[in-house]
Amino acid sequence: MLKIQNLHAYYGKSHVLHGVDFEVRSGEIVALLGRNGSGRSTTAKAIMGLVDCEGSVRWKDQEIVGRKAYEVAHLGLGYVPESRDIFPTLTVHQNLLLGQKGAGKGSRWGFDDMYAMFPRLKERQHTEAGVLSGGEQQMLTLCRTLMGDPDLIIIDEPTEGLAPKIVELVAE
Repeated sequence: MLKIQNLHAYYGKSHVLHGVDFEVRSGEIVALLGRNGSGRSTTAKAIMGLVDCEGSVRWKDQEIVGRKAYEVAHLGLGYVPESRDIFPTLTVHQNLLLGQKGAGKGSRWGFDDMYAMFPRLKERQHTEAGVLSGGEQQMLTLCRTLMGDPDLIIIDEPTEGLAPKIVELVAE
């Protein structure tokens, strides 16, 4: 599904990724491990077209290096950033609506699925997202990404701010 070869990434003139190679096949769960500053987040951002990079990122046999982030997302790659990037003045429900692919028809994921998975979001569906706790914002970002019906999800720091019980749910 996703094949990374000789990936280099840059922040301005700073060369921060040096020849990363790995592959993710259908049905696999892959984790990038390393200490702070080792390039995990930069790798995710490079795949999604959010940082300058060179090398090869192939998604379903298409080269995607150089594409805009929204184009990559339209191809079926979902991204949950470490920074969460919720829309703070919109409600939980409105944030989910923004993640919905098309009119939501034919999607594997809908509002009922999200609220069943994370009942706390259902309780707070009319609340502005900016007042949610960090863990609730993480749940919201994950759900918003699922609403886009991606074929693969890249999650940067998937358990950041989540209670241990919710961590188990995310792992499932």
